[in-house]
Amino acid sequence: MADLPLLNFPPYAFQIREKDGQWIIFDRIRRRFVRLTPEEWVRQHMVQYLIEEKKVPATLIAVEKSLRVFQMKKRVDIAVHTSTGTPVLLVECKSPAVMLSQETFDQLARYNLGFPVRFWVVTNGMVHYCCRMDDASRSLHFLNEIPDYLQMQ
Repeated sequence: MADLPLLNFPPYAFQIREKDGQWIIFDRIRRRFVRLTPEEWVRQHMVQYLIEEKKVPATLIAVEKSLRVFQMKKRVDIAVHTSTGTPVLLVECKSPAVMLSQETFDQLARYNLGFPVRFWVVTNGMVHYCCRMDDASRSLHFLNEIPDYLQMQ
């Protein structure tokens, strides 16, 4: 199987198999197998974490959601919505080999222009940062952990 590192998440059972010489993993949100890249490994762990640990209903999670920012088409790794469809959390996933930097946060900030949310998460699977947008001051406040789904609303 692909040489994938242990990530800073609880262990989860995934459906992984080989097809045409490539490893693929089942994405329960998109309901299909997708190519298992290092970034996808992180993305699938984060999806499971949101569902299992943070009690986000799977039906309210979008993976690789398209959005428009100043007429440019972008795609966010994970978006969490309320039951009325309002976005509340955006997650940007990077490969475990990628160091998280200001550039990563800037990418999420650009997405937030077209798809405003209260909570942001940036992760490479090893390190996770969660921020809350303060609407009054338009500033980010770092949190110690990702909030539960009820707290996101």
